[in-house]
Amino acid sequence: MGTPSACMYATILYGLHECLNILPKFKTTIKYYKWYINDIFAIWIPPNQTDNNITWNDFKTALDEFGNLQWKVEEPTDNVTFLDLNLTIAKGRITSATYQKPINLHLYLPPLSAHPTSCIKGLIVGNILGYWKQNNAKEFISCTEDT
Repeated sequence: MGTPSACMYATILYGLHECLNILPKFKTTIKYYKWYINDIFAIWIPPNQTDNNITWNDFKTALDEFGNLQWKVEEPTDNVTFLDLNLTIAKGRITSATYQKPINLHLYLPPLSAHPTSCIKGLIVGNILGYWKQNNAKEFISCTEDT
């Protein structure tokens, strides 16, 4: 298992690799780049002819040039699932919709648990507010329906 701080050290070291090697090299093609633990979300703008032939494959290779890490990289697309969101680019706008795995068991706190009533109500309200922020009206109804 290693030391409890091993993940933090790995994150810091890979962050340095990104800041010193990846992001400067691809600054003309990456317009947005964020990551959460081991998931990266980036907006890639295909290069024009003046960018020294920087390619998508060059970027994928650069990600894997650090230690033994091997990233699973999805090809560029207008629609992607990132964490619990479906993100879509259409007509120059990015829209979101809640993503729920097909095997989602919706395991919430049972009403007779030892948690205070306010905690149970807070979880329900928090989930509904999250669905409202992430979806349009039709998808919000779909997320909150009893199925």
